[in-house]
Amino acid sequence: MNILGISAYYHDSAAALVRDGNIIAAAQEERFSRKKHDARFPEGAISSCLEQGGIELRDIDEVVFYDKPLVKFERLLETYLTYAPRGFRSFIAAMPVWLKEKLYLKTTLKRELAALGGMKEKELPKLLFAEHHQSHAASAFYPSPFERAAVMCLDGVGEWATTSVWLGDGHKLTPQWEIDFPHSLGMLYSAFTYYTGFRVNSGEYKLMGLAPYGEPEYVDLILDKLIDLKEDGTFRLNMKYFNYATGLTMTNKRFANLFGAPARTPETQLAQKEMDIARSIQAVTEEVVLRLARTVHRELQADHLCLAGGVALNCVANGRILREGPFEDIWIQPAAGDAGGALGAALVAWHDYHDEPRTVNSHDSMEGSYLGPRFQDNTIKSQLDQMNAVYEQLDDSGMEDRLGDILADEKVVGWFQGRMEFGPRSLGGRSIIGDPRSAKMQSVMNLKIKYRESFRPFAPAVLAEDVAEYFEQDRPSPYMLIVAPVKENLRTPMTAEQQQLFGIEKLNVPRSTIPAITHVDYSARVQTVHKETNPRFHAVLESFKQRTGCSVLVNTSFNVRGEPIVCTPEDAYRCFMRTEMDYLVVENFIMAKGDQPAWEKDDSWKDEFELD
Repeated sequence: MNILGISAYYHDSAAALVRDGNIIAAAQEERFSRKKHDARFPEGAISSCLEQGGIELRDIDEVVFYDKPLVKFERLLETYLTYAPRGFRSFIAAMPVWLKEKLYLKTTLKRELAALGGMKEKELPKLLFAEHHQSHAASAFYPSPFERAAVMCLDGVGEWATTSVWLGDGHKLTPQWEIDFPHSLGMLYSAFTYYTGFRVNSGEYKLMGLAPYGEPEYVDLILDKLIDLKEDGTFRLNMKYFNYATGLTMTNKRFANLFGAPARTPETQLAQKEMDIARSIQAVTEEVVLRLARTVHRELQADHLCLAGGVALNCVANGRILREGPFEDIWIQPAAGDAGGALGAALVAWHDYHDEPRTVNSHDSMEGSYLGPRFQDNTIKSQLDQMNAVYEQLDDSGMEDRLGDILADEKVVGWFQGRMEFGPRSLGGRSIIGDPRSAKMQSVMNLKIKYRESFRPFAPAVLAEDVAEYFEQDRPSPYMLIVAPVKENLRTPMTAEQQQLFGIEKLNVPRSTIPAITHVDYSARVQTVHKETNPRFHAVLESFKQRTGCSVLVNTSFNVRGEPIVCTPEDAYRCFMRTEMDYLVVENFIMAKGDQPAWEKDDSWKDEFELD
């Protein structure tokens, strides 16, 4: 049975194909449309999934949408009535979209699917709807390596739920309890994202990256005025300070007065205050998540925990759950946000609707999250030739040797191979890689390649078998969703003078023998690279290790700021030529920047992408 899962019309539209319970393909629409966080009907993602599955839309048995729009509309109306007459402007702005598209979503989906498949509506597969948090929970538990586990879903809001707890056992997911809108940990974090001048639903990871530069000066204020946090981790927000339930912004004047100033204007200089606020809300978020985890463990008596929802992308909190929480192990869905809801919805249909059994994979069932398209040599050659690229074609061993030398020489490489990753992280399919021992690498990559803020940290990709040599991490972390401390023996102690530095001044102080991936608090967002799921990337790391004795590479997403991660060889070459990368590798084709034809030096292309 072929089941197609879809998430769309909020942010991060995606599609996933599940065949007889096996995950065949999954991808986000942004990769095909080149519009970051694209919320439109995922036409490109669906077409890609069908192509990878070797089928057409008429071969699909069921299409499952990831939430229930009528229940969401009920929440919207009830919220506006509760806060009336406040929020009338927001109500007027929202209603046309709902009445035109979202309220009659079944009709909209059928129309879009019929157009995509060249079919009449009566020929379309059966259309089903899962609940939003049910889709999140399914995406977390069903692909996990656990037979039985507690499941926590934390995000902004689904239909009503903002936090939900489930028990996964075999092929059954049983809801336990939930916290409902407007009380939302995701919304609280996004409110601070907004207040510090970053984009909501996009800039939350910047807030997390900024936090170590600050001090937790505002923790008591947040706990006293904004959130009533109970010992068991449950909470209520003081809605007097927030505008998201009824308005067009996240926070209001009371919030600004509480923190002594209006929200920071985007793209203006960051001050110590923003860093302290980031540190404070990060500390509060970690405390909430840890308390919830302990409560869930006590209530369900489960040894393992699965996580999904946008808050599950907070890898600092995840690392604390793993190290300080009561569970033997945790597993996080790599596409934890709304995109992963497409996969979860398809799995809900198979296991819940059809009551089909589940096969537990000792690693997990995500195939390393390499679930997107891959490209054959003839297609790559054709696209590169159309771009007038100058390339050399090498066999696998020749490529590994060449790359080992290039990376050891502190050159930056665009690395494009295998299937594209599903989720927000580049995991060695569409990555930019470099030497972590280089003191200049973070600055070069941020400012000359990614064109992004200098404070943002980079993640290490490390041979799975060597992870404990570099990090306080004793188990796999294949999806770059757990932050761990760098080993004490690798750290570089700060001088007395350096310890007096504040905020962004800390940026250029090397913290370890692998400074390019060591954050200012001696932490790193670890990706373990496994021979079973990505043998080519594993081989490159081994080649680098042979030359340098170092099993780690810098791994960042193959894109520039505001651009979705590259999808095609053409996307990769264009990004390569627009930046100061030194080499590009696309499967077995390697290109040196100096060999390429002249590229028009025109920065107007940066206007193609909205800044995140």
